[in-house]
Order: sequence, then structure tokens, then C-alpha cells
Amino acid sequence: MKKLLLISSALIIMLFAFTGCGSNNEQAAGSSSSAKTVLKIGATPVPHAEILEQVKDDLAKEGIDLQIQEFNDYVQPNMALNDKELDANFFQHIPYLETFNAEHNMDLVNAGGIHIEPMGLYSHKVKKLDELKNNAEIAIPNDPSNGGRALLLLQQAKLITLKDGVGVKATVQDIVDNPKNLKIKEIEAAQLPRSLDDVDAAVINTNFAVQANLVPAKDALVIEDASSPYVNIIAVRKGDENRPEIKKLVAALQSEKIKKFIEEKYKGAIVPAF
Repeated sequence: MKKLLLISSALIIMLFAFTGCGSNNEQAAGSSSSAKTVLKIGATPVPHAEILEQVKDDLAKEGIDLQIQEFNDYVQPNMALNDKELDANFFQHIPYLETFNAEHNMDLVNAGGIHIEPMGLYSHKVKKLDELKNNAEIAIPNDPSNGGRALLLLQQAKLITLKDGVGVKATVQDIVDNPKNLKIKEIEAAQLPRSLDDVDAAVINTNFAVQANLVPAKDALVIEDASSPYVNIIAVRKGDENRPEIKKLVAALQSEKIKKFIEEKYKGAIVPAF
């Protein structure tokens, strides 16, 4: 009788042990299935971070925890990406990326184009281009690619003429005709909206213009049209463009949902590039 009791007790203990193991395995499986892949992306606040916020929930459903880190300059997001503090960034166009790579010996690449931000010329002192006086002071971005782009816009407005063929690499030294003797002042891109009270006009990137409550379609004296080649991209380290989570991020940003959001939110100040 005692032997039977001992055997029964042993069987009960074994049954509980197996049941417990099964429970722990189920919990572990549940924990694993609910785990998300963290994707850290750097972005300037407007419009890039705003656009990224629109896809956070969509990516969460695909197992991706999109973590957005905001930057207010054009240097640190690339430095952080190169140093593997970020998985991607979203703030720049291809000419800027190419220039940055060359100057800093980096190998960051384009994972997908999202939108175009037409650059514009703004002023707090004049309402029309022809009101700009001789010797007027015009501020432009001080980084090479955006500076060249700003000079091309001033040429488009017939305010200056540049050497033939200089394109986006244009510098102030490439101005060959300046009928109003405009004084070109180079300032960090993020500071340009604040310069409007100190200069006669400033060429400002749309993200900083919108952030400063300027409406490009209404406030710009002249603006690039939608054929601008300066597409804002998702940048990653070379080789990471094929990571599944990066592909899902780009697909989410190149969706009809985001196209509609850009068109309705920014009303022509920003143009979808897909």
C-alpha cells in the first residue's frame, strides 16, 4: 500500500512539473512573439518627424518599434548614423548626402526618396522681388550643397548670373553678374528664419520655413517648382538598405496614406516624390 502511495505521489509531482514547464514555455513564446525590432531614426522636427509619426502605428503592427530622435541641425544626424547610434535618418537630399560623405569620408546611402521641399526666398522687408534695392543683403545656407542650391534659386529669380555649368556646386565666387550688387551672407541653415529681421531677404529650406510659421506657397518671393531634383531621402549605412525593417519603413513612407497626408498637411509647400 505504501509503495502504491509513493508511486502515486511521484506521478503527481511529475505531472505538476511537466505542467509548469509547459506554462513557462508558453510564456516565453508569448514574450518572444510580442517582442518588437527597435528602429532608431533621426529627423528634423518639421516635416520629417511629423511624417514619421504617421507610420509609427503601421510599423508597430509589423513588429517594428520606430523610435524618432529629433535634431535641429544638418550635421549631427549623419554623425550619429555613421557612429551606429541611429539605424537611419530622414532630413536630407541626395546632393547634401554626397557632399557630406565626401567631406567626412563616410559611406551613407539612399534607401528611398520620400518628398521634395522646394526652397524659397523670404523677406520681412519687401513683398516683391523688384522691391529689393541695390546693395540688399541676402542670406543663404552656409553648407555647400544648400548654398549652391540657394544661388541657383537666385539665378532662377534673375537676381544673379552664375558661371555656366557650375550647378549645385556653385559658390559666391561663381557669380559673374550681380546687377543689384547684392551682398550674399552665408548663415547656418537652421538660423536663417531668425535672420529675416537683420537681412533684406533669405533663402530658406522649407522645413525650417514651415517650422518658423512661414507658408511657402504664400510667403515666398520665389520658390523652386515641383521639378526640383532635391528629393529628401531615408539615409542608412551602406548595406543596411536591404534590412527588412528598413524596407518596411520606406514602404510605409511611400504609401498612399503618406502621399495624402503630405498633400493635405503641407498644401504644396512639400511635394511627394513617389
